[in-house]
Amino acid sequence: MSSNARAIVVGHGSFPEGMIGAVELITGRGDVFVAVSNYGLSGEDIEARLRETAADTGVKVFFSDLPAGSAAMAVRRFLRDRDDCVLVTGANLPALLEFAFQQDMTPLEAARQAAGKGRLALVVNGDAP
Repeated sequence: MSSNARAIVVGHGSFPEGMIGAVELITGRGDVFVAVSNYGLSGEDIEARLRETAADTGVKVFFSDLPAGSAAMAVRRFLRDRDDCVLVTGANLPALLEFAFQQDMTPLEAARQAAGKGRLALVVNGDAP
């Protein structure tokens, strides 16, 4: 695992690896993230993997694909006994890019800024009824 890790991206299938790969391609800073997929894992297994990954890396920020998917629910269970960690749900590429560039902020501050950038990136274009 990367010693530069500042956040874990967790989600369904290849979502975590794909998002981190896109960040790496665009910025060269994919190493600030660690991927955890829920593929083939029970909720308890996902939580155990997240706990292990967080302990190994010291990461306190989690990005997940869905707000109530199995991956996010596993993070929420992890957060029950951790008041020093945050979860950002509905993660998108603009949010992860913003986080990757905020090296001068604490990971928790960068997560809040990234969430704002991710929200602003959601736009509907066109006049279709």
